[in-house]
Amino acid sequence: MESHDRDEIHNCVIKLRVNPQKRREKVFIGCGAGFGGDRPLAALKLLKRVKDLNYLVLECLAERTLAERYQVMVSGGDGYDSQISEWMRLLLPLAMERRVCIITNMGAMDPCGAQEKVLEIASSLRLSVSVAVAHEIVVKTSGSGKTHLMESGISTYLGAAPIVECLEKYQPNVIITSRVADAALFLAPMVYELGWNWNDVKQLAQGSLAGHLLECGCQLTGGFFMHPGDKYRDISFPQLLDLSLPYAEVSFNGNVCVAKAEGSGGVLNVSTCAEQLLYEVGDPGAYITPDVIIDVLDVSFHPLSSSKVLCAGVKPAAASVPITLLQLVPKDSGWKGWGEISYGGSGCVKRAKAAEFLVRSWMDEVYPGVSCRILSYIIGLDSLKATSIDDNASWWETGEDIRLRMDGLFELKEHAIQFAREFTALYTNGPAGSGGISTGHKKEIVLEKQLVDREHVLWRTGVKQTPVVESNNQGIGSEDPTKTCVLHESELPPTTPTDANNFCTDLSSPHIDPSPAPYGQKIPLYDVAHSRAGDKGNDLNFSIIPHFAPDIERLKLIITPQWVKEVVSTLLSTSSFPNSDSNDKDKCVDEHVKVEIYEVKGIQSLNVVVRNILDGGVNCSRRIDRHGKTISDLILCQRVILLP
Repeated sequence: MESHDRDEIHNCVIKLRVNPQKRREKVFIGCGAGFGGDRPLAALKLLKRVKDLNYLVLECLAERTLAERYQVMVSGGDGYDSQISEWMRLLLPLAMERRVCIITNMGAMDPCGAQEKVLEIASSLRLSVSVAVAHEIVVKTSGSGKTHLMESGISTYLGAAPIVECLEKYQPNVIITSRVADAALFLAPMVYELGWNWNDVKQLAQGSLAGHLLECGCQLTGGFFMHPGDKYRDISFPQLLDLSLPYAEVSFNGNVCVAKAEGSGGVLNVSTCAEQLLYEVGDPGAYITPDVIIDVLDVSFHPLSSSKVLCAGVKPAAASVPITLLQLVPKDSGWKGWGEISYGGSGCVKRAKAAEFLVRSWMDEVYPGVSCRILSYIIGLDSLKATSIDDNASWWETGEDIRLRMDGLFELKEHAIQFAREFTALYTNGPAGSGGISTGHKKEIVLEKQLVDREHVLWRTGVKQTPVVESNNQGIGSEDPTKTCVLHESELPPTTPTDANNFCTDLSSPHIDPSPAPYGQKIPLYDVAHSRAGDKGNDLNFSIIPHFAPDIERLKLIITPQWVKEVVSTLLSTSSFPNSDSNDKDKCVDEHVKVEIYEVKGIQSLNVVVRNILDGGVNCSRRIDRHGKTISDLILCQRVILLP
């Protein structure tokens, strides 16, 4: 395989581009994946349906997946996302044919290893492909001075500059990165194609907004939005099945439209855009990316059709450029031990309570005091804590088909192993009628966050290329995956204007006319607003977006820090059974949980940040919902009384 030597090492201090060239008036950038478990066939559909695409971004890396890759790499496995083979085998032929550049962070802890794998796949397809890498490095100061990629698993959120350099120097077919901020994956091709510079902060803000809206894939186009029975969010099953991944149309002057494929399912409207706008942004007046800090408080959305929305109002924050970067440092978090067991029929919840009591007691017999490290909940009853704070306490006695789950996070491996053994003993030593026991244990890694000066973070780029393939049908091997996979062009739904209009119901549609919520009666928040929740480390971020925008003034009187604390306090319970830890829970809420509420006037909504509520965060949480994503429905099921 042909290879270029590795380029010089750079630090992350911002350096203006020299004489940047505008290559296009408008660039089209698609999102082919919004997380590590996304669907390759959906990306192929987007490539097939949207002929104007110039770039396809596969955003497949998060704190959870990064920690998992580190653990696999330490154990001798691949430090990159092993699914890159499946993605590239499916997408490369059509991407090469359409001249679409693929950008992905699937390199994770080992982009160079991922590069070799993609070159291997391309060779097997008889494709002539250039694959560039852009990644963080650590330079050892002792010995031979050899450079090491992401030594000790330390990983920093890089900005768009390394990808822009790859595009300028190599014009590759594929770019593979280490940890690059999600929005920066999309911003980089805008900077390159539209001739922007690093001091064009207004355009960088617009481009970063587009990247943020796209980064979670179908969450912008009806995924993680559909809610049967909610007249504003109900989507038919066929429409949900035919979701389109989103793409952005970005102009030289920074104008941004987000879109989905014409005639596709799902929905793209003000509501879906509003939910994604506030998703995991923290302070909406200062959303920090490595390239620019943006203010989205005045962002608004304007539907141009059932498949395209204009985005306006973003601006750089007062302090527009971050002087530090976020770095993740792996740290041992202990050993997780868990167990599940099912009970059914009369008194099943009381039997689960007895089982929980036994396991905790058995653990304390062997290792005194460790039972405080155990969390328990009942799947089918309260595992998500999605109940109203004014519900009667007797609700927990009514289940007839439940599953007790207990999770412990211990300092020592032998404690986790002992927990699994004690839980298994319920088969013959616990209450009657149990079954389906499953147990396990594993080592947990948490990624601690720290801020580092830009000059201390180093990166470099490089490129390798497969040998030129002499063929009359360049880009198509002996077996074309786009023809042999289960998706065929003929299977895509027709895209007539009538179908396109029926696939998307916008808030402005006469069939859905928002009206003020009733006052003076207790109603669930479901009837007033919609919400989306996400996580940043140990912090929860959820939105409150009223269906009828002026209702925000009445909601502001209810959604106070104290109200939020009361609602989320149930998440701190260590047991499913009432009153067993109520004093400790209340004390923990008062001492550790902090609530910040931001009004986002452009979309007349609230963004709420709850600090220290997610049991340590996704990589070490003992909860069944490690990310806290279901908490949006915990919020919406609360019953409130609105004033006139």
